[in-house]
Amino acid sequence: MLRFLPVLIGLALSIYCVVDCVQSDDSQVRGIPKLVWVFVILLFPFVGAIAWLVAGRPKATPTVRRQMPRGPDDDPDFLKGL
Repeated sequence: MLRFLPVLIGLALSIYCVVDCVQSDDSQVRGIPKLVWVFVILLFPFVGAIAWLVAGRPKATPTVRRQMPRGPDDDPDFLKGL
């Protein structure tokens, strides 16, 4: 059972990377075109998957969060109603 673990990990990593590659936007994929990334991931399971995660995956866009007021005296909407 233990000898199948690297094969299962490699298969799961490859499946994750192929799905991630297919679902990503064409214009945000870095390096080479998306179709070539899919072939690289499928032809070289460990190396291709790691390369996708490091060099090909689109960079995460930072989300801007609105800072919530800490108390009612810090909330401008609450203060308007007074």
